[in-house]
Amino acid sequence: MADLVSRARALADDLLFPAAAEVDRLGVVPRSHFDALAEEGFYGLAAPDSGVDLDQLVGVLEALAGGCLSTAFTWLQHHGLVAGLAATDREDLRERYLPDLISGRLRAGVAYAGVIPTPPKVRVQRVDGGYRFDGEAPFVSGWDAIDLLQLSGRDGDTVVNALVSPIVGHSLVAEPLTLLAAQGTATVRLKLDNHFIPDESVFAQVSYDKFVAGNTFAARLNGCAPLGLAERCACLIEAAGEEETATALRSEQDEIRRRLNAGLADPATLPAARAAGADLAYRSAGALAAATGSRAVLAGAHAGRLVREATFLLVAASRPEIRAGLLALARR
Repeated sequence: MADLVSRARALADDLLFPAAAEVDRLGVVPRSHFDALAEEGFYGLAAPDSGVDLDQLVGVLEALAGGCLSTAFTWLQHHGLVAGLAATDREDLRERYLPDLISGRLRAGVAYAGVIPTPPKVRVQRVDGGYRFDGEAPFVSGWDAIDLLQLSGRDGDTVVNALVSPIVGHSLVAEPLTLLAAQGTATVRLKLDNHFIPDESVFAQVSYDKFVAGNTFAARLNGCAPLGLAERCACLIEAAGEEETATALRSEQDEIRRRLNAGLADPATLPAARAAGADLAYRSAGALAAATGSRAVLAGAHAGRLVREATFLLVAASRPEIRAGLLALARR
């Protein structure tokens, strides 16, 4: 495991970043990208016995996000189901799916953001033999690349988590979204109309408070993508001969990384740290555009793509507290 982060950086530099402009142009991540992640063992990082510590996990996530955001963002969703099945008391589901999820033979996505708002965007109702899901999961990534989906809904103060196949039908409709950046994430709006999930597919039922508290670690990890993008910008700024600017931006990265880690012990501070990270990514991409000059506005230029991706990260995996923090930073 000692070379885990260096392997991620090599993969990002040698495979992901050189192809990032083409992925952006086509709006599709090659399957070979995900196969390479599986070959490196990166699909099992969320497993309890992976032996990966926080610094290693953060290093891998930042490196991959700085290589190709579409690839990294889609791959990151997979780990929600790995963690969920590792913790379930449904031994049958764990034994059937978890080994293949860890190896990357099966690839997963998640649709649980709809349970966090009140009222929830995805609701469930107990019926004979299972649950009926209704509502809308607004952003579900990886639709063309995943084999399994964690679908979550709320029944009052209870969150129901189920394992489903991402197959559309009359009660489950996937509406493709056109994004400003990271179109390769194959993100859809998932519409559920009286969609039945049998009991045998439900792997967890938890209280809403416990579900939200359990998202603290995920919220910290979501702060990796902006820092990964900021570091890629710093590398390109340095290559353009602006070493002083790159050094200053990296100093900010270090401070925000420290704040994000501290947020695990004090979750109330995490939204402000997340906002600072997204703000830094946006400013770093703007600095890269300035350092690049007029070539930055040419189609296919790294600088222009990174500015759009930094805009994407201002709102991706966000919460009202993060939005408020970003707007507060804009008023300074």
